[in-house]
Amino acid sequence: MRSADLSLKRRLWAFRGIVILVFMIFAFQMWRLQIVEGERYQMLADRNRFRLAPIEAARGVIYDRHGRILVQNIPSFAVTIIPAYLPEDEQEAMAVFSRLSALLGIPASTAAASAGRPPFLPPKVGGERGRGLKEMVDEARDAAPYRPLTLKTNVDRDTVFIIEEEHLDLPGVLIEIDPIRQYPSGELVSHIIGYMGHIPGEQAESYAERGYDPNNDQVGLTGVELTFEEELRGSKGSKYSEVDVAGREIRAVGDPQPPLLGHNLILTIDLDLQQFTEEALRQGMEKAESAFGETSPSSVEAASRVESGVAIVMNPQTGEILSFVSLPSYDNNLFASGISQEDWAQLIGDPGKPLVNHAISGQYPPGSAFKIVPAAAALEEGIVNRRTTLTCQGTLWLPNKYFPDDPELAQQFYCWIHKYDRGHGSLNIIQAIAHSCDIFFYQIAGGLEEFQGLGLERLSEYARSFGLGQPTGIDLPGEARGLVPTKKWKRLNYSESWATGDTYNVAIGQGFILVTPLQLLNATTVVANGGTLYRPQLVYQVTDADGQVIRPFTPEVLGQIPVSQENLALVREGLRAAVEWGTGWGANLEGVAVAGKTGTAEYPGPRDDEGHLPTHAWFTAFAPAEEPEIALVVFVAGGGDGDATAVPIATDILRYYFDIPEPQPTPTPESDSPE
Repeated sequence: MRSADLSLKRRLWAFRGIVILVFMIFAFQMWRLQIVEGERYQMLADRNRFRLAPIEAARGVIYDRHGRILVQNIPSFAVTIIPAYLPEDEQEAMAVFSRLSALLGIPASTAAASAGRPPFLPPKVGGERGRGLKEMVDEARDAAPYRPLTLKTNVDRDTVFIIEEEHLDLPGVLIEIDPIRQYPSGELVSHIIGYMGHIPGEQAESYAERGYDPNNDQVGLTGVELTFEEELRGSKGSKYSEVDVAGREIRAVGDPQPPLLGHNLILTIDLDLQQFTEEALRQGMEKAESAFGETSPSSVEAASRVESGVAIVMNPQTGEILSFVSLPSYDNNLFASGISQEDWAQLIGDPGKPLVNHAISGQYPPGSAFKIVPAAAALEEGIVNRRTTLTCQGTLWLPNKYFPDDPELAQQFYCWIHKYDRGHGSLNIIQAIAHSCDIFFYQIAGGLEEFQGLGLERLSEYARSFGLGQPTGIDLPGEARGLVPTKKWKRLNYSESWATGDTYNVAIGQGFILVTPLQLLNATTVVANGGTLYRPQLVYQVTDADGQVIRPFTPEVLGQIPVSQENLALVREGLRAAVEWGTGWGANLEGVAVAGKTGTAEYPGPRDDEGHLPTHAWFTAFAPAEEPEIALVVFVAGGGDGDATAVPIATDILRYYFDIPEPQPTPTPESDSPE
């Protein structure tokens, strides 16, 4: 009996010891949780309870030079998700993703995204990122679990109402009201303005270093939206708020830090002139397209369709761009609201390449419009003067340099007028520019027998001083350099030596030389203003939200060409003669003296029924000739003759600018044909 009592007492003591030990463990754990790690758990609890949310800054507005709105912000619903508030259970989380996928049209996972996504759709356009919701959220959870992740912008009201009604089944999913871009002028200025989109993946790190959120923020991707990103973006504000278990705001805590609004841009563009320029170019392109069918219906395909065109108007005294049109264009509102796969496929499938800014990215042979460069160079180098005359018989035979006495080895070059079985006869520099005589320019550039021409090195040097072969520096991304060829360039690219015939071709804007329409216009303004090469500019002023000027317009001089005023005056005289009685006669206006140069540039392509290569149409001009207010260039790819296609377009623009009524029809004295 005593033994049983002793055993019972031992068990009681053991039980008491266990109870005391458990209480000690509980006490220790409470001490550790409340005292040792109390601050950390309090911080975690507060993180669940309170949220620091960014307040988006309104992006700057963009105006034309007269204050008309080209870009503005409009309120829009955005669906965001806070990864930390999603269910921890994977199946429950996938149920949320599946429901959002059905509502937003974004795949629930990357596997689903890859299965239904065409390979040509660009990543991160609008709400479509090329990744599934799960992968997007997992990435954001690792980086910032309590920061809202934007899933889709510009969500319609019906979808927003459904999400709000189902918010208990969609933990962490929130509706935000964010501004999105609206482009009232759409296609009219899309190549200038550009559009916005999500930060490209390959640039995420660099943007993050500048304070952007790669998962949420949108940035300018093209146009001035990109080049003036820093001025337009503004600075985000922030606010503290108390939230419930689903991450929804209950009340604000403290005073929010307001955002700093982005700066506004006032462009140099005149919207009315831009509208008229676009209409004139479009109508001219349509007429050129129709002319192919009317003149040679059986060779329409061979003659090359008119698919793109450019018209730019500039102030030659400052570099201000007054109108800037590249056709075909596109509606940048498609990107503001998240472009669909169908719209994207249509844009990239268009043979005219509407997403390409042909004014700065297209590189083309300039044809005879280039002749202003060898004319100025030959005068300055003393190759010719005002009284020098050279003879054009319609054809020129260039002797073989190794066998100069063998006529069978000589190479034949033509002037455009040879198709009439005649030449221009004896011409001086003024007449050669006016009549666009190819043989005259062959000789002053490459020489002939005892007559010494410029040679490639000097011709190329002058071409570069006119701004060719290098970007102009305009406020737009994607500008091409063009090409001013050298002997080394040909050797590296063709494994051939440079020949005099190559210099002949360059002299008339053919062969290897390539320019962008804006480069050719810039070269024209150099002649117009007396030798100053300006950087073309699209932004007149940068102002703050209160209208105060932050950055005024200042003409930016890139250089002075090494040509005397006397010689430039001779070139201007030749350009004026070209419009008065030469190849550009169609631009001769009453009351305003116009100076200009046509160009008809052959390019590789299917020949027509008569064996001719397709041609681009050019015309570049300035007016008034003595004290020019504007300079312009018109280019129509595959448009045929410069005088037939480009001159009428430019003439319409000049009439509009100077408010000159339409004249009565006049007979045609002369036509510039393919050179």
